Amino acid sequence: MVQPFSPEDIERAHGPSAAFFDVDNTLMHGASIYWLARGLARHGVLSGRDIAGFAWKQARFKLQGTEHHGHMQSVKSSALELVAGFPVSEMRRLCEEVVDRDISPRILAPVRRLAERHLEHEQEVWLVTASPVELAGVIASRLGLTGALGTIAEVSDGCYTGRLVGDLMHGPAKADGIAELAGERGLDLTQCTAYSDSANDLPMLRKVGKAIAVNPDTRLARQARHCGWPIFDFRRGRRAARLALPSAAAAGVAAGLFYLLRGRERE
Repeated sequence: MVQPFSPEDIERAHGPSAAFFDVDNTLMHGASIYWLARGLARHGVLSGRDIAGFAWKQARFKLQGTEHHGHMQSVKSSALELVAGFPVSEMRRLCEEVVDRDISPRILAPVRRLAERHLEHEQEVWLVTASPVELAGVIASRLGLTGALGTIAEVSDGCYTGRLVGDLMHGPAKADGIAELAGERGLDLTQCTAYSDSANDLPMLRKVGKAIAVNPDTRLARQARHCGWPIFDFRRGRRAARLALPSAAAAGVAAGLFYLLRGRERE
């Protein structure tokens, strides 16, 4: 049973607090890293073959239902290799272009309103995502949010090295990230709220005083009902299909890549 939830349900916290928002399929429709990859291909940084190989690994893990940490590490390594040597300044400019052109139109207006409501109640609002922190930072800036936690790539002499600083901002790393941030900024996590669509984010959701499921996958929907967490669902008629067929996202990535590759072959 979906529990209705709206911006008006957000209450002013009794102490210093924040709201933490996952990005992909929570704040926006689709995967932010996919649009970044398309932007890199559009500017000739990546080849269609590069992106196809990267996306196939992602799709295979989703189709098999085995998106655990080891598989995420494999995908991470592939992605990092693709941008090794690319200048950070150019990546930042590209992220701005991708956010303005491709991601902003896919932001879910009701979720943006939730974030704005937290800000109105003098709470910080942070994005927490496995996508590159450069991309997450631009999204947060465009929306007027406090900031973003994302995956940090190592930089040397102004270019990416192909290695990470720390771990991928995924699963337990998100919980660790918000705990560290709370310590730095004096936030009371028991007064904080977290939003996500994925059971992979359960460590983060369990770390705060109020967890909210947005467009939840099957596992998260089940956990939310068990724990009595509110469920905020915007999928309407598509909801049943997406809950029953979690591989649909992978199919969408594959279709998008096929379109992209064909377009590049014509150029």
